[in-house]
Amino acid sequence: MAAISGSSKNDALYISLLGLAENFRVSNPPNIRLCIHCLQSIFNINPPPLIVSRTHLQLGNILLAHTKNKELATRHLEQAWTVSIALPSSEEADLVRFESASELATLYEKDYRYEDAKPVLQKAIEVSQQSAYWHCRLIFQLAQIYAIQRDYVSACHYLQMGADFAGSAHSEYTRLLFILSKGMLLLIAKKTTEVHDTLSAAGQFIEAYSGTPLQKESLKVFFFVLQVCHYLMAGQVKTVKPVLKNLQQIIQTITQLHTDEEPVPANELDLFQWLPIEHMCILVYLVTVMHSMQAGHMDKAQKYTDKALMQIEKLKMLDSHPLLSAFQLMLLEHIIMCRLIMGNKTLAIQEIFQACSVCQQQPRLFTTHGAQIHTLLGLYAMSMNCMDAAELQFLTAIKLSQGTELEMFVNLNLAIVYLRTNRLPEFMSIMEKVDPEKCHSCPHSLQASAFYVRGLQTFFQARYNEAKRYLRETLKMANSEDLNRLTSCSLVLLGHIFLSLGNNAEALNMVTPAMQLAGKISDVHVQLWASSLLKDLYRLCGDTANEQEGYRMHNTFTQSLLKDLLQSSQLPEHGLIHWTEGPCPFHLNTSQATNSVI
Repeated sequence: MAAISGSSKNDALYISLLGLAENFRVSNPPNIRLCIHCLQSIFNINPPPLIVSRTHLQLGNILLAHTKNKELATRHLEQAWTVSIALPSSEEADLVRFESASELATLYEKDYRYEDAKPVLQKAIEVSQQSAYWHCRLIFQLAQIYAIQRDYVSACHYLQMGADFAGSAHSEYTRLLFILSKGMLLLIAKKTTEVHDTLSAAGQFIEAYSGTPLQKESLKVFFFVLQVCHYLMAGQVKTVKPVLKNLQQIIQTITQLHTDEEPVPANELDLFQWLPIEHMCILVYLVTVMHSMQAGHMDKAQKYTDKALMQIEKLKMLDSHPLLSAFQLMLLEHIIMCRLIMGNKTLAIQEIFQACSVCQQQPRLFTTHGAQIHTLLGLYAMSMNCMDAAELQFLTAIKLSQGTELEMFVNLNLAIVYLRTNRLPEFMSIMEKVDPEKCHSCPHSLQASAFYVRGLQTFFQARYNEAKRYLRETLKMANSEDLNRLTSCSLVLLGHIFLSLGNNAEALNMVTPAMQLAGKISDVHVQLWASSLLKDLYRLCGDTANEQEGYRMHNTFTQSLLKDLLQSSQLPEHGLIHWTEGPCPFHLNTSQATNSVI
């Protein structure tokens, strides 16, 4: 009887301490110190293991949410996991066990302790098969860690395991989420055949899916985003157009759905959400910007970038989800390239600095996007005629790019740097790696670009017939996929070749459409080059009126570019071109503008 009354007394004490802790937590302002003190006091009444585990979990979560004491939070979550794993299965014990595992693994992942996170999740997955929702959630989490480590084989293995389990648990929706996630990783891993098979199967399953409208449309968005990325990664800008149009129509449909009227799924496995609708809208803006950039529609790229960045700013006020920073960074990367093409280096370098600031908020982004940032700095340095700095930036980007398509893009630009600085041996060593005659498996746009760089090289060496052959190959490939910028560059270079050969009529036939296309793209550098050729061609043809117009245009572009170059070189952010290692020099900002950092 005494034991029973002692137990009742402890229960009452536990409930009182828990109530007090919650009262301190929700008071205005919250008193987190006393909340933690109450929870720690629970251990003094020798509670049963379930309460010990739950209290450690609560302490870990509160410390993470309200303090900077990550080390103590980790210790509490480790205790919660260690105690909970020995508990007999029950609804309460399972909830504490799986939440502890998930939170602890998340904390390890944020500290880059992947090898500590994996066994926790593997054990939790092993014992969670009776809790379908947690089983799938933990599988997604473990697959994500393998994906971060670029172990795509293991990640895909777990995603397939999740798809099989969701199928056996009669959740077609979550099965498709696992399949599409696997397709995404296969796409990143460049397993082209497997991507095609996975997406083909997923497309058929989605068409046959009979869930709620929101779930079906969300799956379609995921599917079409993967398809668009698949085509864009292959440089197939024209082929992707109907798919992108479908995606844009679906996102409009989703935004018009009354989500509050959606029935609550009967199967708890159907509670997963790929992305919130607002995030999906930003993602569709992003892939539209990617397409516009590749197709040379700079005005469209700018328009959708502005819309997406505005939406991100609004959402960040409510919830600074890491994904929003990743979207923001990718949008900035594309708009910076637009600025450079349009001859606005001043804005470009300021936006590169902004991109670095976004990475500072989410340090992992420096790891995943470091190569892109140094590539952008290399392109900026090239546009400023700082060839030594461009070379160093490109070499840094190659070191960080880890064998992706980006490495080929950087190598092609580095090859142009070596051409412009008359370093033929270095140029030839680069071109051996990106020989367009051999790189048949590389993206269509990059292969076309490689032919263009070959054409540029042979033009500089006055091997005009060879140059024409390479450039005609570029034109054929560029026209087949609407790669407008590459088309305009190839036409103007062919015009220059015909001018050098004394074939003025043919030169005019090339340069005139190049000028028109460059005007549509707003490519100031091609316009400058083309206007220079046009004034010479009209002079040779004795067309004084057009010669003067060509001279006027050339002068306008020259003055505009020189003014921008001078303005940009005086910005403190310009000093970023010398940063190749160590932390980003954040002291370079406009509020501390001094000539000493330039």
